[in-house]
Amino acid sequence: MDVVIVESPAKAKTINKYLGKDFKVLASFGHVRDLPAKDGSVRPDEDFAMSWAVDSPSAKRLSDIAKAMKDADGLVLATDPDREGEAISWHVLEVLRQKRALKDKPVRRVVFNAITKKAVLDAMAEPREVDASLVDAYLARRALDYLVGFTLSPVLWRKLPGARSAGRVQSVALRLVCDREAEIERFIREDYWQIAAALDTPRKDTFEARLTVLDGKKLQKLDIKSQEEADGIKAMLDGASYKVLSVEAKPTRRNPGPPFTTSTLQQAASSQLSFSASRTMQVAQRLYEGVDIGGETTGLITYMRTDGVQMAPEALDQARAAVGKTFGERYLPEKPRFYSVKAKNAQEAHEAIRPTDFSRTPDQVRKYVDADQARLYEMVWKRAIASQMQAAEIERTTVEIEAKGDGRTAGLRAVGSVVRFDGFLAAYSEVKEDDKEDEENRRLPQINSGETLERNKIDVTKHTTEPPPRYSEASLIKKMEELGIGRPSTYAATLKTLEDRDYVTIDKRRLVPQAKGRIVTAFLENFFRRYVEYDFTADLEEKLDEISDGRLSWKEVLRDFWQDFSRAVGDIKELRVTDVLDALNEELAPLVFPPREDGGDPRLCPKCGAGKLSLKLGRYGAFVGCSNYPECDFTRQLGENGENGGAEAGMDGNKVLGNDPYTGEEITLRSGRFGPYVQRGEGKEAKRASLPKGWTPESLDHERALALLSLPRDVGPHPETGKMISAGIGRYGPFLLHEGTYANLESVEEVFSVGLNRAVSLIAEKKAKGNGRATPAALKDLGEHPDGGGIITVRDGRYGPYVNFGKVNATLPKGKDPMSVTKEEAVELIAAKAGKGGKKPAGRKGRS
Repeated sequence: MDVVIVESPAKAKTINKYLGKDFKVLASFGHVRDLPAKDGSVRPDEDFAMSWAVDSPSAKRLSDIAKAMKDADGLVLATDPDREGEAISWHVLEVLRQKRALKDKPVRRVVFNAITKKAVLDAMAEPREVDASLVDAYLARRALDYLVGFTLSPVLWRKLPGARSAGRVQSVALRLVCDREAEIERFIREDYWQIAAALDTPRKDTFEARLTVLDGKKLQKLDIKSQEEADGIKAMLDGASYKVLSVEAKPTRRNPGPPFTTSTLQQAASSQLSFSASRTMQVAQRLYEGVDIGGETTGLITYMRTDGVQMAPEALDQARAAVGKTFGERYLPEKPRFYSVKAKNAQEAHEAIRPTDFSRTPDQVRKYVDADQARLYEMVWKRAIASQMQAAEIERTTVEIEAKGDGRTAGLRAVGSVVRFDGFLAAYSEVKEDDKEDEENRRLPQINSGETLERNKIDVTKHTTEPPPRYSEASLIKKMEELGIGRPSTYAATLKTLEDRDYVTIDKRRLVPQAKGRIVTAFLENFFRRYVEYDFTADLEEKLDEISDGRLSWKEVLRDFWQDFSRAVGDIKELRVTDVLDALNEELAPLVFPPREDGGDPRLCPKCGAGKLSLKLGRYGAFVGCSNYPECDFTRQLGENGENGGAEAGMDGNKVLGNDPYTGEEITLRSGRFGPYVQRGEGKEAKRASLPKGWTPESLDHERALALLSLPRDVGPHPETGKMISAGIGRYGPFLLHEGTYANLESVEEVFSVGLNRAVSLIAEKKAKGNGRATPAALKDLGEHPDGGGIITVRDGRYGPYVNFGKVNATLPKGKDPMSVTKEEAVELIAAKAGKGGKKPAGRKGRS
C-alpha cells in the first residue's frame, strides 16, 4: 500500500475512489508549515536560514501521515501542479524526514491538471521527483515577502501610527489604486458638443450620420467647444444639401479569444457575474475538486491557478469534436487554433482553464451544481469551445456624405455592420459577448453612391469629458498582469488584504482608496520609492521565474535584494516624523486640505482662525489638527472639507443632524482623532457612538444617527430562558448577546433588523460550537507535574509555543524548539511564571 498526499479532504475522497484499496489518500489541508509571524523567521545573516512552524491542526495531520507511513510501501506526493503545490509536497517530505518516518521507502511526485480518473491514473504512471527549482522559487518568494513585510511594517508603525502593514506586491497594488485616485483629483473636466444628422434616402429610409469634417478640417472629439459654435454649425446643416460621396462595404473577421487564465476568468466573472476575485476562486475550486455525477465524484474544470492559454492536445481534439457535433462542420476551422499569452512573466507550460470533458454541456451540468457553480462553468465551457471555432465574418459598411450650405462644406459619416457568419459567436447565448462595437452593430438601409439625401433632423448634444474610472477588482488584476506584478495565485489574496487593512473599500464594485491607504502609499513613494516602482517589482517577478526554470540561484537573488533593501530601511529609520509630515502635507494636499467653500486658505484653522492646519499622527492613525494645539483643539478626519460640514455645521465644526424626539437633545456628527462619531447632548454624560465600518459621514442622516445611538437594541426575550437577547456593535463587529453568549451578525444593518427567530437560531448555533477560543491541542505530553495536580503539556498558541500546567501558561524562550522541551525545563518555566503572578501553580484535579 502507498500513502498518497493531496491538499483537501474532498480531493482525497475522490482520488481514493480512483486509486482503490492499494492506496491510502490523506489530506494535508493546504500548507503544513509556515514562517512564524515574528522576528528571526528569516535570518539574512545566516545565509537566509528559515525557521518553520507547524500549527496544532497541521501537527496532528502530519502525525497521522507519519503513522500511516509505518505500514506503507511508499509515499506519493500528489499536490497541485503549481509552485505552491510543489512547496506543500516539499514541506510534507521534510517533516516526514525529520520524524524519520520514511526510512528507505520510495517517494514519488505526481501532478495532474484535472481531477478525473484518466488524468489521475495517467499521472500515477509518470512519477517524478520533487522539483528543486520550483521549491527554490517558493522559498525565495516566501523569504522576500517575509523580509519586506516584517522589516518595513515596523517602520510604518513608528513613522505612521495606525498603518497596518506593507508588502512586496500589496504595496504596489495599493499604489496603482492611489495613483488612479490622484489622477481623478487632478482631472479638469471640459465641455464639448457633438452633432449628428438624421437623413432620409430617396426610398424614405432614415439613418443617422455623424459630423466628422468641417470646412475641410477633420474634427477631433473636443473641437466644438461652445453652444454658440454648435448652434452655428446646426444652422448651416439645417439649410444644407446632402449628397452621398461613397459607399464602401468591407468584410472583416473577428477571431475568438483564448481559453481562460486565472486573471481573465476573474475579470470575466467580475464583469458578467459580479463576482469578487476571491468568490471566483472559491467557486472555481469546487468545480476543480468535482461534484457527484452518476455516483462518481468528477472534476469539472482543469486547475484554475494558471497563466497559460494553451490546451492539451487531447483536449483540443475533444473540443473540435464537440464543435462539429454541437454547431456543425462549418464552424470548425481546418486546423486547431493555437494561442500565445501576451502577459509578462507567463508560464506557458501551464494549461489554460477548460472543461475536463467538452461533451458535458452547461445544461447537463446545471442539475448537479449550485447556481454560482453553474454560471461559472458555463463561462468556462463557452470560452474554451469558442476558442476552437471559426472566426465571425462581419461586413462593415461606411458611408461618406457631403453637406453644402451658406458657402460652407461639411463631411458626415454613417457606419453600420452586419454579421454574415456568426462563427464562434454562436457559442455564446448572448451572441456578442465582449463586443465593443455595439454602436456600429446595426444595419444601414440601402444607400447608393451619388444619390441625394434629405435632412430629417439635426441633433446637437452636449458632453463633458470624464476622468478615468476607479479600478474595479477586474481592471486592477488586468493592470497588474500587464505590468508583470504578482502571480495568478496571489491576485485574490492581495485584494483581500488591501480591504482587510482598511486601505481600500469597495463602493459599487470600484476600489476606493481610504485615507490610511493613501498616506501609506505617499510615505512609500516619498521615502521608499524604488520598492513600490512597477518595473522593480516586475523585474523581481522575472527573477523568481528564472529561479523556477533553474537559471538563477535563489539565495543570490535574496542577497542582491537584501543588500539594498536593508540599507534603505536603515535610512528611513533616521527620518524625523516632522520630515515625514511635511512631505505628506505636500503630496496629499487635495486630500488633507480640500478647498474651502468661501475660497479662503484651506490650511487656515476654521476654529481659531490663526493656527495652521497640518497632518497629525495619533495612536490610531492620521488626522488633521491645528498648529495652536493645545490652545485650539480643532481636529477633523482626512477628506472632510475645511468647515466640517459647510453651512450646516456649527461654529465648532460639528454638523447638526437634528434633535432626539424623546429628550430634545441635539444630535451632532463630529470628528475626533479616532474617526467620525455621533453625539447626543453635551458634556461628560453625552451619549456617543462611532460610525461603524462601511458607514460614511456623507451617508449619515438623522434617522440613522438615532438608530446608532439607541444601541444596544433589545431584540426580544429568549423563549426558553425569558432573558433578553440584545444586538449591538462591538470591537469585533456586529453581534448578538444572550446570557454571556456572543454570536456574530453578518452585517451592521442586521443589528437594526434582526428578528427574534433568527437571533435564537444564531445563539443556538454559537452555543453548539462552543464559546470562546478553543485551547490549542497539545504538541507534546511531558507527564505528571512533580508536585502532582495534573499533566504538563507543550502547546502552540496564538503568540507562539508555550508550556501549560493547569491555569498557568509559560511562553517558551525565543528560538526554543517546542518539541525539544524537557519536563525539568517546563517545571522551571511554570514556576517562574507562577512566581511573577504571586501564586502557586494551580493544577487540575486528576488527569484529563
